[in-house]
Amino acid sequence: MDTALKKKTSNIKKNIWVTLLTILIAAIVIIWYNQKTEIIKNKNKQKEIIQIVSTVVKKHDIPIRLTANGTVVSQQTVEVRPQISAIVKNVHIKEGQFVHKGDKLFTLDARTESANLNKAEAQLARSNADFANALRNLNRQKKLFEQKFISQAALDIAQKDFDSLKGKLDFDKAFVQESHVAHGFTIITAPISGRTGSIPVHPGSLVQPNIAIPGSVTQPRSAVLVSITQINPINIKFTLPEHKLLILQKKLTQGDIVVNAKLDVPGEPLIKGRLIFIDNAVDTKSGSILIKAEFPNKNKKLWPGMFVTVMLSPEIFIDALTVPVQAVQTGPENKFLYVIEENNKVKQKKIIVHLVQDGIAVIEGTSAGTKIVVEGGQNLKPGSTVIETQSPRNKSKSNNNVLNNYIFNKMPG
Repeated sequence: MDTALKKKTSNIKKNIWVTLLTILIAAIVIIWYNQKTEIIKNKNKQKEIIQIVSTVVKKHDIPIRLTANGTVVSQQTVEVRPQISAIVKNVHIKEGQFVHKGDKLFTLDARTESANLNKAEAQLARSNADFANALRNLNRQKKLFEQKFISQAALDIAQKDFDSLKGKLDFDKAFVQESHVAHGFTIITAPISGRTGSIPVHPGSLVQPNIAIPGSVTQPRSAVLVSITQINPINIKFTLPEHKLLILQKKLTQGDIVVNAKLDVPGEPLIKGRLIFIDNAVDTKSGSILIKAEFPNKNKKLWPGMFVTVMLSPEIFIDALTVPVQAVQTGPENKFLYVIEENNKVKQKKIIVHLVQDGIAVIEGTSAGTKIVVEGGQNLKPGSTVIETQSPRNKSKSNNNVLNNYIFNKMPG
């Protein structure tokens, strides 16, 4: 009986241990299951919250910058040609030299012109003497006629001689002036300030005016001694669409329009000029208007024939609502912004975009201070919950830099 009791007690203890072990295993499984369920819930919750970068709609004065491709052109180019036939005595300039108005360019052999001038002056002196004698004779004849010692016919002859010699004297004076002009052509000076081109003549070369080119059907012209191109100031011509004409005309009535030129050279600063010319007709083929701007060019950075980019801002949006351009979303029918509400959920806000320039969009349809999504909008839909990926301080600083860089660094002029 003792053996049976012991056996029964052993089985009871064994069952108790099995039961305890089963309960322990079940508790472990339940705890593990609950933890895993919680993890899955957290992950699902995190998937529902989308990370974004936000900013607020701001107000700024935004200049509307017009950009066009321009060509540098000289204000004037002069071809220097000989006016008389002569031998080149001296060449006072070099090719590519900068000259000022009035600088001596060439000296021609003046012996022939000097001789002609001396001859004309001698003839003038003789005519002066004959005229003085005719005047004295006419005065005597008038006195004799008054005293009735000579007839009217004799007085008329004296008057005729006087008038004839007076005409000859005037002719000789004009001939002397002509000789002076011809003599002046022996010294050729610069008619404008600028840079000289190639020089095809040298001391000893014969230059002649009005030389016909064999086989040419045009009028005979003198050979070009040198061409001079004005470099400072210099012009840039470009075209703009015709619908900008009224804006330009209105701005011109208020003062000068600043035009900036940008060279195709990295790091080169903008060159500031002013608008000086609007063509008197619109090109019917292209629907554009020709415009010219004048630029100071003391450092000779602008050269005739160069291609440059020109920028001008004849119009400004006052208190314009601005957002970074990446914040603007495009829908099937309109453009919109994702606006962040107080519960961190987003909704679509329909807008109108008036201008996109330098990463900034000028919009209509919302108000300043509205909090919007800048980055991450491709993952959103109305009602999505969002969370910032950067601190408000850094976010504000980053978004302000976008606009400040535009306002202060991108504005022409």
